Amino acid sequence: MPTFATADTQHPPASGCLIKSAHQELFLARDKSDRLFEILLPQFLYDRPIAERHRVVFYIGHLDAFDFIQICREGLGIASREPALDALFQAGIDPDSGHLPTDVPSDWPGLERIKAYVNQTRETVDRLLEEAPADAVHMALEHRLMHLETLAYMFHNFPHETKVQQPPSASITGVHATPLSNEWCTVGAGDAILGKARDGSFGWDNEYDEHRVTVPAFRMQRFKVTNGEYLRFVDDGAPLPAFWMRSGNALYYRGMFETIPLPLDWPVYVTQREAQAYAAWLGKDLPSEQQFHRAAFGTHSQYGRQYPWGNSPPDANLGNFDFKRWDPEPVTATPGNESAFGMRQMVGNGWEWTSTQFTPFSGFVASPHYPGYSANFFDGQHFVLKGGSPRTAARLLRRSFRNWFRPDYPYVYATFRCVEK
Repeated sequence: MPTFATADTQHPPASGCLIKSAHQELFLARDKSDRLFEILLPQFLYDRPIAERHRVVFYIGHLDAFDFIQICREGLGIASREPALDALFQAGIDPDSGHLPTDVPSDWPGLERIKAYVNQTRETVDRLLEEAPADAVHMALEHRLMHLETLAYMFHNFPHETKVQQPPSASITGVHATPLSNEWCTVGAGDAILGKARDGSFGWDNEYDEHRVTVPAFRMQRFKVTNGEYLRFVDDGAPLPAFWMRSGNALYYRGMFETIPLPLDWPVYVTQREAQAYAAWLGKDLPSEQQFHRAAFGTHSQYGRQYPWGNSPPDANLGNFDFKRWDPEPVTATPGNESAFGMRQMVGNGWEWTSTQFTPFSGFVASPHYPGYSANFFDGQHFVLKGGSPRTAARLLRRSFRNWFRPDYPYVYATFRCVEK
């Protein structure tokens, strides 16, 4: 795989600690994305592991095209030297199984041509970064961080032999456990704090504005639903989730780099429809976005928390997030990651499906430089996910961040837990 980094020693100085930090985060995220593409053997870069998505080669150009478009073209009014390639690499695909892309590998430029485009855009971005609006830099940074996760979904669907294997320290061979008993916790009636205050820090348009909603009391499962719990549903006739495999009478988990016996104490990764079906089978419901916020960030007083464990920033001891692992860990791990009401791992180890359709909060205003980021998906066909997965960057774990996907999309690192009144 060619190396795309160009000017590591030529990053322009930045004024202000916050802006400088964002610049450095952007460079680090760029390095992470370069290394991520190197996981895949070069001969598979023009393949499409998920039918609803672009070929991998699109994303090599897309990440830097987006940086240029937001930072230079939209942020600074700088004209591109490659407008045709900007347009080619500008927009991804909303994964819809009813409308699949039909392009062929020959429709895409050669890898060397894309490499030259990436290097050119990076040189321009780096040269002008100090002048760029802060929001444009943060938008480029978080967009790249999101793709570090969505690309992991894609790479997960490649056969193991198409990928460069990771060091033994990343191995998950031999993990297996007996099912656990998932307790129910009472979440007292009170306020849920949703959305983001306009305090000058970056947020996406769908996060605004911060508001309080009164939520009646309910009960929620302490842990995410595990493979072991979901197995009973499968034994009763439900189909296998996308991450499971059957060989003879044995069930296996299809990990990023190897297949292992099904770990019964890991969270099950399923679609929203599968989660809804399991909850109905159990006689329960999926939580709403408001209930999730109350359970994860609420307290027994009027004050909320920024994270389930409190207000301290995320670190590796608190959860399976920020690229800590390629695959899940037991739902009982990281006991410090517990909400005020006793729920474990409401952030990390797998996004959690809600029953809430992705809609705008009151007073929604589309981003002027990316008007379709959220508004294109306010269509009744997407549902909110909250929390975060093993491949979710720390800065995207903030309370106000909202993720969303179609209810039948099976590739997300997404799990769930049930609620009852």
